[in-house]
Amino acid sequence: MLPSFDKIFVIALIAVMLLGPTRLPIYAQKLGQLVRTVRGMADTARARMKEEMGEEYNDVDWQKLDPRQYDPRRIIRDALLDEPTTVISTPASAAAASAVAAGLPTRSSRATVVPLSAGEAPPYDNEAT
Repeated sequence: MLPSFDKIFVIALIAVMLLGPTRLPIYAQKLGQLVRTVRGMADTARARMKEEMGEEYNDVDWQKLDPRQYDPRRIIRDALLDEPTTVISTPASAAAASAVAAGLPTRSSRATVVPLSAGEAPPYDNEAT
């Protein structure tokens, strides 16, 4: 969001009153140097990025990466309106089938729990940790 002309004028007027006519040219020169330095840094970063990315630099949609375009409501709305890429008709049976194929236990193949008798040590696996 760019400031309006009125706001810039008020800031400039306050700067003139605070700095005075003797120091104002010095600070204006320093501000100009700062703007040139920042612009040079941005140009250097852009050139380096273009050099490192190569041809992919032209393919990037920079408008999408602009942080000012971030709107959580739009992101959620787009995510909810997008069609899912893969649809599994029965997720429970598909998950169970993949678990069985991988040799993993499923809900129906759980080991039975046998309570320990008094004074019996629980089983310990030295290689587990």
